[in-house]
Amino acid sequence: MSQSPGLESFSVESPDGARIAVWNSGSGPPLLLVHGSMSDHTRWRITDALARHRTVYAMDRRGRGGSSDGPHWSVDREVEDVVAVIDTVADRADSPVDVLGHSLGGYLVLRATARSAHVRRVVAYEPAIVPAGQPAELVARMKTAADAGRNEEVAELMLREVLHMPQEEISALRAQPTWPARVASAPTLPREESVPLLIDDIELTAIRCPTLLIGGGDSPAFLQEAIRTVADGVAHAQVIMLPGQQHVADQLIPEEFAQVVLRFLISDEGQ
Repeated sequence: MSQSPGLESFSVESPDGARIAVWNSGSGPPLLLVHGSMSDHTRWRITDALARHRTVYAMDRRGRGGSSDGPHWSVDREVEDVVAVIDTVADRADSPVDVLGHSLGGYLVLRATARSAHVRRVVAYEPAIVPAGQPAELVARMKTAADAGRNEEVAELMLREVLHMPQEEISALRAQPTWPARVASAPTLPREESVPLLIDDIELTAIRCPTLLIGGGDSPAFLQEAIRTVADGVAHAQVIMLPGQQHVADQLIPEEFAQVVLRFLISDEGQ
């Protein structure tokens, strides 16, 4: 496992044998971060702000960063990965775990929360609920580019045609030191974008812990619809919309974003 400077690491074995890398820093109650597509644990710009109040655990989803890939990929396998990490962190900390997921990571943490008894509070930033998956023609273009090693092209297709990200946000992402890691993860995008991302009413009603949904006020309609779907189905859901932001507010306004998360996490402390 390659090391991230200043972070400790360990790995968790998922049910199908994949080894999931987890990186931790800070002190205090445990908080697990689950990234979305086109990234690994290094994508987070809020870790330092959160680590002043929490022991932050950031996992690499399978097939990227320090994590291995399993023999047969599916979204359900990824949900199992997150459940395995939650349960391991809870055991290590002897405490229930707060969980934060972004985009596809937000989708995974919601489904994992419905399956684990060890989640205290969950935050989902624009969970990627996409009932039909992406158009086959777009997925084919992404796969053709990935098979040819044109990973930057795959990344651009993801940002422009899936997330409808404006040029100024794309430029901001490209300028960050994590851009090479994002590009390196591009070969995993066609498989993720080719399948429906569904969450049913049974799963939503099984989420019984306090839940915060964060959205960007200028985000695409399908992401805002996903937030409404979860808010309607989860009994204890709150929604916070960030005016003028889209899908990468945690990158563009990290301190403000971290404060939104922390206010939610500590709102019941001392009671």
